[in-house]
Amino acid sequence: MIDATLSANTAPAYPREAMLSSVIVVLPAYNEQQHIAALLDNIDDTLQRQRIRYHVVVVDDGSIDGTLPAVESYQDRVPVSLHRHEFNQGLGRTIRDGLRIASEIASDQDIVITMDADETHIPGLIPRMLEMVYEGRDVVIASRYQPGACVVGVSLLRRVLSYGASVLFRAVFPTRGVRDFTCGFRAYRASVLRRAVASYGDNFVESDGFACMAEILLTLRGMGAIFGEVPIVLRYDFKQGGSKMRIAKTIRQSISVLLRHRFSAMRKN
Repeated sequence: MIDATLSANTAPAYPREAMLSSVIVVLPAYNEQQHIAALLDNIDDTLQRQRIRYHVVVVDDGSIDGTLPAVESYQDRVPVSLHRHEFNQGLGRTIRDGLRIASEIASDQDIVITMDADETHIPGLIPRMLEMVYEGRDVVIASRYQPGACVVGVSLLRRVLSYGASVLFRAVFPTRGVRDFTCGFRAYRASVLRRAVASYGDNFVESDGFACMAEILLTLRGMGAIFGEVPIVLRYDFKQGGSKMRIAKTIRQSISVLLRHRFSAMRKN
C-alpha cells in the first residue's frame, strides 16, 4: 500500500499489461521542471530505439515548481505514472516509495532502473546495464570508478568526498563487483528487489537522504545479491541549478549506515 503521504495520479490509467513492462524506470523528482520533460523524451527515444518495453514511475517529492504539470503533460505520450508526496520527505523515502511501487507492478522477469531526474544520468547507458542483468547480475551500478568512466562538471570537493566514501565502504564492506556505493543510476533484477521489499517493508530504506544509495546496496549484499558495474559518463554540466545534497548531513548519515550495518553483521556472526 502507498502510505498516506503518497498520492497517485491515475489519469490516464494504463492497463496492467502495460505496467508489467520489461523495464520499469523509477525517477525520484524534486523541483525538476527544467529537466523532466527532456529526460522523458530521452528515455522514450533510447528504449523505443532498442525496442524495449518500459514504464516510467515518477515519484514527486513535494515539488513546488512546474514538475507536476510537466509530467502530467506526458501521460498521453509515453507510459508514465505519477505519484506524489504531499510534502518534501527527502531522497531516501522517495527512492523507497519508488522501489516499492515498482516491486508491486513488476513481474519477476522485469528489470527496475533508478536514475536521477536532472539529466546527469544518460539513458543511453540503460541497454548495457540490462545486458549485464541478462548475463546473471542482480544489481548493475553505473560507476564512476570503472575504466572508461567520465565525470564532467562536478566540483573537486564532491569528487573527493565521493571517492572517500567509496574507499571507506570498500574497506569495511568489500563487495565483489562494487566500487561505487553511492551512484543512484542502477539496474535491479525485479525478483531480488521484490524479495527485499517483502522482507524489510518500509525499513528497506531508513535513511532519508543521499546515504540511502549505500544503504540499499548493503541490504542487498546481505541477501547474497550478485553485483556488477558499467562505466558512467556523468554529465553534471547538464544540470541547471545547484545540488540538492547537503554534504554534512550526507556524511553523518553515511557513517550511520556503515556503523548500523557493521554492527548488524557482527551480531549475525
